[in-house]
Amino acid sequence: MKIGIIGAGNIGGNLTRRLTALGHRVAVANSRGPETLTALAEETGATPVTVAEAARDAEVVVVTIPLKNVPDLPPGLFAGAADGFVVIDTGNYYPQQRDGRIAAIEDEGLTESRWTEGHLGHPVIKAFNGTYAEDILTRPRPAGDPERIALPVAGDDEGAKKAVRNLIGELGFDTVDAGGIDDSWRQQPNTPVYGLRAGADAVTAALAEASPVRTDEFRG
Repeated sequence: MKIGIIGAGNIGGNLTRRLTALGHRVAVANSRGPETLTALAEETGATPVTVAEAARDAEVVVVTIPLKNVPDLPPGLFAGAADGFVVIDTGNYYPQQRDGRIAAIEDEGLTESRWTEGHLGHPVIKAFNGTYAEDILTRPRPAGDPERIALPVAGDDEGAKKAVRNLIGELGFDTVDAGGIDDSWRQQPNTPVYGLRAGADAVTAALAEASPVRTDEFRG
């Protein structure tokens, strides 16, 4: 597949490494420009591009940037994407640590990914937001392996969700359907599933145990 990755931090960089190793064609961008991605490109064979070019012809676009930077993404970001493209949102809201207070999330009750979806102007699938970046490199296991961990995946478009779950399976992880984007609070920071390294049954149980009440440390 042609995959565009916007953000080359820990998650974006390791997804670039794994997806290129699996034979996908990856274009990767960051806020500092493609000239800063030379080392990653040489390591992986990915194509460094500008943010505005990252989605061109892409079947999957991964947005993995700080939440506060989502509104600054260029307009028309997905204009050149492939028909039926899927957007993966890996983002998290850290109001005290990084993002500042976002009223629509805290006062209006939007989930973090619903807020992101509104700014992107395209439906998203929430995945990898509670995944340790190093696990993308070190924790893949074949299907059926008792040590294979599962990742929650939320989204409203069942076809897009299936495509993302298949891609995660190819990366070496099981998945659990975490519901729609309005249900994705169950996998936001400080929920039982966030950062959980466990199989599908434990991930399913952790999602069920989540509370919609945002704790003080994750309020602005």
